[in-house]
Amino acid sequence: MTQTARLYGGSLYDLAAEEQLTEVLMQQTQEIREVFRENPEYLRLLSEPSIPFAERKGLIEDAFGAQAERYLVNFLKLLCERGILGEYAGCCEEFVRRYNLEHGIAEAVVTSAVPLSKEQMSALKAKLEKISGKKVALQQKTDPAVLAGLRVELEGKQLDGTVQGRLDGISRKLNEIIV
Repeated sequence: MTQTARLYGGSLYDLAAEEQLTEVLMQQTQEIREVFRENPEYLRLLSEPSIPFAERKGLIEDAFGAQAERYLVNFLKLLCERGILGEYAGCCEEFVRRYNLEHGIAEAVVTSAVPLSKEQMSALKAKLEKISGKKVALQQKTDPAVLAGLRVELEGKQLDGTVQGRLDGISRKLNEIIV
């Protein structure tokens, strides 16, 4: 995340907090981020300097004006005007970081070979909340390279319960004994 994204995303969060709109903007920023992720050509169009700013501003208004909070629509127009709309994803990351910090939420990513069931996700979330003492926003990823077990990243720490992780640990201990 760039310094620009931190600055702008943090400013958007400060405004949302001041106007008591953090919940609404949290949801809407993520929805718009997903629109940009699914339609990268649209983001490129809005960032194209050969298209007059007034026209790009109109495109933003047409796409988001009726659905999104006015502050967020104006934020998008500001990023567009300054030629930094490509920083929007980073702004969203900073917004989420600040939101989570203020609300005592820890983000966690669980990686497994196959998708976990809802019950497994709920049990893991409860365990992680007990460990961290915070509410946990749990995201799931699948990676066929994870043969068995789970790898969890929580607040910058990696908890590796995969078979490969255990084998690596045994190998390290054996190497320490042998050397």
